[in-house]
Amino acid sequence: MTNRFARYAIPLSTLAAITSLALLAASALPAHAAAPGTAAAAVNVFIGTGGDGHTFPGASRPFGMVQPGPDSQVRHFRQSYPWAAGYRHEDNSILGFSHTHFSGSGHSDLGDVLLMPYSGATKLEPGYPERPHSGYRSRFSHDEEKAEPGYYAVRLKDNEVDVELTASDRVAMHRYRFHKNAPAKVILDLRSSIYDYAGKNLWSRLRVRDATTLTGMRETRGWAPGRQLYFAVRFSRPMSARQLHNREEAIEYRGFTPPGKTPADKVVVEGKALMAALEFGVPTDGTLLVKVAISPVSEDNAMGNLDEMPGWDFEAERAAASAAWNEALSVAQVQAPEPMRTMFYTALYHSMLAPSLFMDRDGSYRGPDNAVHQAKGFRYHSTFSLWDTYRALHPLLTLLAPERRNADFVNSLIASREHSPHGILPVWQFHGQETWCMIGYHAVPVIADAYMKGIRGFDANKALTAMTASAEYGPYGGLEHYMKLGYVPIDREPEAASKTVEYAFDDWTIARMAEKMGKKDVAATYYKRAQNYRNVFDRETGFIRARKSSGEFRTPFDPAQSNFGSDYTEGSAWQYSWYMPHDNAGLISMLGGDAALAAKLDQVFDAKIDEKVYAHMEDISGLIGHYAHGNEPSHHVAYLYGFAGAPWRTQERLANIMATQYSNRPDGLSGNDDLGQMSAWFAFTALGFYPVAPGSNEYVIGRPFLDKAVLNLPSGKRFTVRAEQLSEANRYVGGVTLNGKPLARTFLRHDDITSGGELVFTMQASPNKDWGKERSARPYTQTNY
Repeated sequence: MTNRFARYAIPLSTLAAITSLALLAASALPAHAAAPGTAAAAVNVFIGTGGDGHTFPGASRPFGMVQPGPDSQVRHFRQSYPWAAGYRHEDNSILGFSHTHFSGSGHSDLGDVLLMPYSGATKLEPGYPERPHSGYRSRFSHDEEKAEPGYYAVRLKDNEVDVELTASDRVAMHRYRFHKNAPAKVILDLRSSIYDYAGKNLWSRLRVRDATTLTGMRETRGWAPGRQLYFAVRFSRPMSARQLHNREEAIEYRGFTPPGKTPADKVVVEGKALMAALEFGVPTDGTLLVKVAISPVSEDNAMGNLDEMPGWDFEAERAAASAAWNEALSVAQVQAPEPMRTMFYTALYHSMLAPSLFMDRDGSYRGPDNAVHQAKGFRYHSTFSLWDTYRALHPLLTLLAPERRNADFVNSLIASREHSPHGILPVWQFHGQETWCMIGYHAVPVIADAYMKGIRGFDANKALTAMTASAEYGPYGGLEHYMKLGYVPIDREPEAASKTVEYAFDDWTIARMAEKMGKKDVAATYYKRAQNYRNVFDRETGFIRARKSSGEFRTPFDPAQSNFGSDYTEGSAWQYSWYMPHDNAGLISMLGGDAALAAKLDQVFDAKIDEKVYAHMEDISGLIGHYAHGNEPSHHVAYLYGFAGAPWRTQERLANIMATQYSNRPDGLSGNDDLGQMSAWFAFTALGFYPVAPGSNEYVIGRPFLDKAVLNLPSGKRFTVRAEQLSEANRYVGGVTLNGKPLARTFLRHDDITSGGELVFTMQASPNKDWGKERSARPYTQTNY
């Protein structure tokens, strides 16, 4: 594979050197709030902000509701993929600082309530990156940009302002430092884009409450239709002048303002293209502070949320954000050489950004029915990228995050189902609204895995009812045909092969939870449905294939073919023919034995393919042969050798994946981070094990990439992983001990970890082909080997 990471924008040495900025206000930024040597100080927030990682470098709290950060481009349909997070490290100008961001999604949205400070002439349009001074955007340099968990700072060259951001759960704080004797001015822009504001913005409102406070709202029909967001903005100085604008009639296609248009100075303005130009005189200390609170419910609630941050002490808020991140990241104490240590803690950081809180201080939130509800006994969260995150992100949080937090996630899913007009669990939800993006009913394995691992604090019977309701909702994704035929027919439903196998896995997790709850009839029904993956497996070719209603496999067949809406979801037969993670023994049997599975896996990784084969599919990235690490269907594949008694082959593949698909650079992720899934994969793999089948209560052992890791578990117990003689040359596992005793099996049970203890790997240069060879040593599968 060509090393796609040969062109990094800035080396680690440069990032490490950026510990302060030269400020125009004649003072330097404070040093890192995160103390040297702490987990938060180890994070490189810029990993994934370049290439296709789609992460954002702004400030936030763990799972926080507000995410203030820089946007380098407007969000509209022509830029929905490259600028999904609003910012790309390759850009050299900043549009402004908005307050909601996705971390690593494959689709663009959010970017609410954009603020841009400046001190020169007022310009009401953002302008163009290739034309400096054409609008209110400003050029910047990465040498004058800095970020760490809970904090972001940058110098705006054209606007002559230094910007710092920090956040609590619901409130962002900005600190602007202007040139000496320069007037302090701020643009507030509620438009999503100068091109499509009339299409995405259904309505918006901007209201002046008093000399220091504005409130407003946006209702949009972007990725999630009918999404409402309310906000309150408070300044540390009173406005000396203001202009509120509705630009619906004042914008031509290319963003120029026609002559003769004079905006009115109003107290309230409503429309689809609102913005404000605000002036604050000349601050004696050159500083203007801003607080922005958001709410899913109302402007008044946004005002109430401002009370979460009552003062104006920026350094105190920044320190509190850093402390919150240090507490969250201290679940692991890691010893590893650079850059591995930084990459590990950054992976943990990215794993703790979503699902995000979406509930006001009074417990109210907006559900998928767009009505306001009250959370009782839990904190409502949203932004569930479930097709991605059920695989590793949620299992990681189930293992490391407090039980209450995991119970909050489950209760939020159940509550969303109760408010859903369709009566089913979320599919891909953000800000309480359903997007219907991707396939499967993957809230089901999230709930089942949590229950199987002992997470309580939610009504299990209500949860199981929600799970079966989702699995039996016929109008969704061909389920009526799946329940009748045992597979989704391609002549009735697109992406039928992928849907069939993903439904089968979800069904197995329902069976697991029902069985543990003592509901044998439900378990039997869904264990049977879990075998439906066999109905789309073609023994003649050895691939998962789409079938017609009549039973025939669709022809012609090309296992490398991939198109949106075809037989597979963001993949080909080469990537999807391994998707029965709950029953790999069944796959082995259908392929013809252990050797056949290993040989077929080798074909995946060792294939010499033209990069053009998948070039039309932007999500299929990070290629090693047909293996596509940049997209989720491949994520468990390297671990499958262990099911065939050859874990040493997994060790080889993992070494290659870690070396080529991750790096401590801005484009250090080979695909979308997908709200933490890519990062969670890295965290698990670095520790030495991975949850191939969430709900099995097992982790398949791979190989470690850290010298030592101590997991500080929510129970107060500790689980230590040590790798003796670990080096680049010693990439194979010679032997494993658990609590001082040799471990013959190639998997860990969840209880092995949560009980506390020590897992020790002895690494060596040559493979140990005997360890894990016996069938008794292999991980769980639904059917016997």
